[in-house]
Amino acid sequence: METQSIVDRLLKNMGNMHELGRQRAFELGNPFYAQFKEDGDYWRKEMPTGEKYLVTIDVIFDEHDMPVDVKDTIIKKLDNL
Repeated sequence: METQSIVDRLLKNMGNMHELGRQRAFELGNPFYAQFKEDGDYWRKEMPTGEKYLVTIDVIFDEHDMPVDVKDTIIKKLDNL
C-alpha cells in the first residue's frame, strides 16, 4: 500500500485550509481573520470564545517589511451565523 505525505493529503483537500488556519490561530490564543465576498472590504474576526465581529484591519510591518502585528477596528458585532 502506498502512503501519502501530509502535504499530498492537504493538497488533495484544499477546502480544509481555512479550518486549519482557524484552529491554529485559536491554539495560539489569537483571533482568526477571514474575508468573505458578502462582507465587501471588511474582514470577519472570530475569537476563540466564538464571538464574531466585522472589522477593518491594519497590518503592522517591521523594518524588514515582515508583518509583526494586526490592529483591527470593530465595525459591528455579528450574531452567531
